[in-house]
Amino acid sequence: MSIAEMKMNRRTFNRSAAMVAAASALRPLGFAQSSSQPTASQVVEIIKQHLNMTWNYKTYRDTFKAGDPGTPVKGIATTFMSTLDVLQRAHAQGLNFVISHEPTFWSDADLVQPIEKDALRREKLHFVESNGMVIFRIHDHCHRIKPDPMSTGTDRLLGWPSDPADARSYRFPAPVKLKDLADQVAKKLYTRSVRVVGDPELMVTTVGHGGHALSGHISALEKADAAISSEVREWESVQYVRELIDSGEKKGLIVIAHEAGEEEGMVIFTDFMKATVPNIKTVFIATNDRKYLV
Repeated sequence: MSIAEMKMNRRTFNRSAAMVAAASALRPLGFAQSSSQPTASQVVEIIKQHLNMTWNYKTYRDTFKAGDPGTPVKGIATTFMSTLDVLQRAHAQGLNFVISHEPTFWSDADLVQPIEKDALRREKLHFVESNGMVIFRIHDHCHRIKPDPMSTGTDRLLGWPSDPADARSYRFPAPVKLKDLADQVAKKLYTRSVRVVGDPELMVTTVGHGGHALSGHISALEKADAAISSEVREWESVQYVRELIDSGEKKGLIVIAHEAGEEEGMVIFTDFMKATVPNIKTVFIATNDRKYLV
């Protein structure tokens, strides 16, 4: 058994017609805007109206995270995560409303108390407030869209053939080495963070989505030769696969960063925003690896 780290070279990104089709599933039926600038709060209400679902007002995720919701929106930046770098690039482009899929302050609920006096939190918050910016998170409701833009985006970028018997799996017409699949993942998902658990020479015909939790990996590997997952616990899913291989099973695991597995979903969401509020400039801003590699 061995663990390999894969890196990729720069590739030019070409969006497929299938990606545009996936985004059209989110497209609203139409919205007449006034000439005045809507506030961030009003834009969120527009989003709620056009997602075609009942909004969960008990969610702690899909809420405003920083800034004044009453701020007029000059431009919108959509992103996988509202990092300080993303905020700086949004501000440089005149985009003062940032819609992020993941947290702003490094915890799922963006808890303030544990980091209230942290210097970086204060710097980030000061940057938002002093530049008249606002941050809103769209996570739970994004994943409730049918089809889920996060998994749809990953599927479209990978371009791997789906398994007719399992919507969460891929089936290749001929066996492929695990290391070659990992290399494809690095190149197609624009990431330098790819890890292989298992024999890199393992011949793979089927790959299942493992999700974040151990249960997803157990389920995937019961049916597939290998699993692919974004963000897993070292002592949980990774160790389980190691011991599964030690027991004699010929299995593999490809681990990628969370952003690599979901960032393309926010590209799809960007198309939704452009159609929902066409009079407001909306720009997708990539995080970390992708900003260097696309």
